Amino acid sequence: MAKMDNMMAILWMLHSGKRVTAKQISEKLEMNIRTVYRYIDALSASGVPIIADPGHHGGYTLLKHFIESPLLFDVDEKTALLQAADLARQAGYFSGEALDRAASKLTLHSNQEQEKRITEHLEGFEVLHPIGPMFSKPILKEMEQGILNGISIEIEYHTNREEQPKQRIVDPYGIIYWNHNWYVIAFCQLRQDIRSFRVDRISSVTHTEMTFERPEPFSAGEFFMNSLLPEAQDQDALIPFVLGGKASALDSLCQHWFLAHHVKERTSTAAIFLLEEEAMLAYVPYLLLPYGKSVHVLEPYSLKQKMIEVLQELIQNYQAENFTDSRCQ
Repeated sequence: MAKMDNMMAILWMLHSGKRVTAKQISEKLEMNIRTVYRYIDALSASGVPIIADPGHHGGYTLLKHFIESPLLFDVDEKTALLQAADLARQAGYFSGEALDRAASKLTLHSNQEQEKRITEHLEGFEVLHPIGPMFSKPILKEMEQGILNGISIEIEYHTNREEQPKQRIVDPYGIIYWNHNWYVIAFCQLRQDIRSFRVDRISSVTHTEMTFERPEPFSAGEFFMNSLLPEAQDQDALIPFVLGGKASALDSLCQHWFLAHHVKERTSTAAIFLLEEEAMLAYVPYLLLPYGKSVHVLEPYSLKQKMIEVLQELIQNYQAENFTDSRCQ
């Protein structure tokens, strides 16, 4: 048996609640008694609360409140899980209480040396808290139950285009976290189509008595990204646009959630993308503006012209504001 298998076997023997001697362990697992002592020491060093009672009637036992699963994690694994838990909390993770219980077990069942090292790691890691309360947690929890149980849900949903909320009955298929927002991917019974709903726009959730079957196979993540990035109807209509500039700026644009899907080539001096011209002129100028003079369009000419038009519109807007401000003074 491998070392980890032997340690797990010893752990399960101790988990019985009865006092077990090193001799009994060695006979049961057919190993040298000195090897048993080494494994006991290794388990104790990993944080397992083993009590050793000396004497003729002595042996090994575990603390009554022993929690087995997290205790074989090393310091790096515990630190990674605690840091991931912190990231999840700041994203508004909806099973926060269960997450807190899991994190407390990781820290509670660690020895003094492990606690010190974990604390040192966590003190150097910080996630900035979101501004304002997270109202989406109860709704996400209800949606998760709908997904698990296959129950249709009635929601009150606010859109950007309508002042009054609309009632919708949806079959929730999956939950997505993207770009600092939570989304529910669901079949809308009104539209008879699969749609994505931003959770912060859902004001109420009510479970119905209707049930549904989630289509298989179905990936909520693939559906969501395809809805953001629909495939071009005509691949021959794709044209290249080429950017030059600072390497760091070009790298950043190649990693942008939208442009990353259209990268054709990244040379030492330029980045080349393939896009439909209509989409390129509609979106790309506004993606490039924050980069200022660190990037410049090499081609096509139509994109250069569009950049000039966008900049002129901005100039005219601010000139108009300045004229209005001067008249008010």
